[in-house]
Amino acid sequence: MTRTAALLAFAFALAPLPTTAEPFPARPVTIVSPYQAGGTSDIIARATAQKLSEMWGQPVTVDNRPGANGTLGVMAVVRAAPDGHTLLAIASSGLTLNPLVYPNLSYVVERDLAPITGTGEVANVLVAHPSVAASSVQELVALAKAKPGSLSYASQGVGSNGHLIGEMFRQRTGTELLHVPYKGSAPALNDLLGGQVQLMFDNLPASLPLIQSGKLKAIAVTTAARDPRLPDVPTIAESGLPGFAATAWFGLLTGKTVPPERRAEIEKAVVAALTDPATKARLAAAGVEVTASGADALAARIGSETTMWKGVVDAAKIRVE
Repeated sequence: MTRTAALLAFAFALAPLPTTAEPFPARPVTIVSPYQAGGTSDIIARATAQKLSEMWGQPVTVDNRPGANGTLGVMAVVRAAPDGHTLLAIASSGLTLNPLVYPNLSYVVERDLAPITGTGEVANVLVAHPSVAASSVQELVALAKAKPGSLSYASQGVGSNGHLIGEMFRQRTGTELLHVPYKGSAPALNDLLGGQVQLMFDNLPASLPLIQSGKLKAIAVTTAARDPRLPDVPTIAESGLPGFAATAWFGLLTGKTVPPERRAEIEKAVVAALTDPATKARLAAAGVEVTASGADALAARIGSETTMWKGVVDAAKIRVE
């Protein structure tokens, strides 16, 4: 061996190990939430962060970066160092709906993001103002067909979960329902309570107190099975629309460039954090059912629901430039 070759071999022996072989986490971890603080995605992120912090012995913080339909937060994760110290907590709409509705998004889910695990799921409920002369899906459909265009439904915005569920309902029932988009759930609920709009597909945790107080009436839930908090309220599927199921769900992802070994390490830790009894209880109190499904299940769900929603979006020609 020449002297040069020997020196090179010695240098390689002393070189630091690749990132994936380093202890993880080597420093504080950030979970980016592309929404305002206080929403369901944020609640899940903070509960997860607290438990991970205890498990890892490193600070895990939530960084809220709303704006540009979630793009600002997503791109912060895509552009982060590929070492797993920056994670993304996002709602299903950012993975399956936005890419269909916003053709000029800066990110492509399959190209730029890698799934870690599904984190939680929230039931949706079709609620109506008490003045609406219908208390079931069948009565509502009959009313809508008798008076086409007379009923309107509020949503959290164009392309939102509530908008697309409403559009799927309209297509499946053959009714004319006027869509009224708002900038978020709060103003939509306010107008529903005031009777300016008649219907809304909303997250159950937000609507439940209003249903219990009689300010809104629950027509049906959008889950595959009845919700134990509203055992007397039927599903849309059992109300004449078999197979109708749509929920708001949430996931944790990294940038695609994070090595698979590191992603697997994070997946194992996050699933353990989410299935911890204290974490599950904290999220259940907020109306969230923990899924902790793992990376493969999350990837499959993104794919299947993107296909489902593409049919709805294309039929309605929903696009936002």
